[in-house]
Amino acid sequence: MTRAGIVTVVGKPNAGKSTFLNRIVGQKLSIVSPKPQSTRDRIVGILSDEETQMIVFDTPGLLNPRYALQRAMRGAALNALADADVVVYLADAQEGPAPALTVAAELERAPAAPVLRVYNKVDAIDAARRAELVEATPDARFISALTGEGVAELLAEVKRALPESPFLYDAEDVSTQSMRFFTAELVRESALEQLDEEVPYSLACEVEEFRETRTPVYIRAVLYVERESQKRILIGAKGARIRAIGQSARAKIEALVGQPVYLDLWVKVLANWRKNERAMQRFGYRIPEEKSR
Repeated sequence: MTRAGIVTVVGKPNAGKSTFLNRIVGQKLSIVSPKPQSTRDRIVGILSDEETQMIVFDTPGLLNPRYALQRAMRGAALNALADADVVVYLADAQEGPAPALTVAAELERAPAAPVLRVYNKVDAIDAARRAELVEATPDARFISALTGEGVAELLAEVKRALPESPFLYDAEDVSTQSMRFFTAELVRESALEQLDEEVPYSLACEVEEFRETRTPVYIRAVLYVERESQKRILIGAKGARIRAIGQSARAKIEALVGQPVYLDLWVKVLANWRKNERAMQRFGYRIPEEKSR
């Protein structure tokens, strides 16, 4: 009998969840940025071998929501926890002993699925800090999603914890999400690499057109910000910054689709979209009811 199920990866912002997903799937699915809150919805990666299939959810960082977008992000993480067959609770080893998941996520009750507490970024700590973590949380596992240390051992443990089941998806699939979705994420990642201050948190991307039948593939994407001043920052002097964003994004998208791409990139203002439920729905975010918190 084969094993298959959902593996939900949760943790505080910047714990390395996206790097972990990309590492185990073997290709870039989730954007990676040192800026917190770069993952806004759950990203689905599928990892299959002869006997097991893991449907891995990379989730937004656990935080206390202050506005509609953050409520949607927390809702995505909590829904992924509810769906899980196994939970990988990832914590940054550099930040010291991690609290229990129920405390970190402010949950009323522990998830039904087994929770594996995992310290990431062990390549960045010394032996003394590691010993401190072992003493404080003897049930924890230690990995580096960046270097791969400990990842194979963790995956072997996850596989053993999955329920017996036929595969849920084709063994060749690597995700359930569309090429448009990943394209928008890569454009947003390229913008995050160019920006600082408050602009990244006000940034959204929508792919308006995706013509795979054309050569090169034609993609029209729009980066949305909340204020005219942010639009000027994003465009840059004489358009220099938006050109740099476009060049970086095009290279990433070409690697994803495996052929040349013409990226038609625009910048528009959608005032206060992070606090507007209708605008949030337009970008695919779902705001949970208050009782879901």
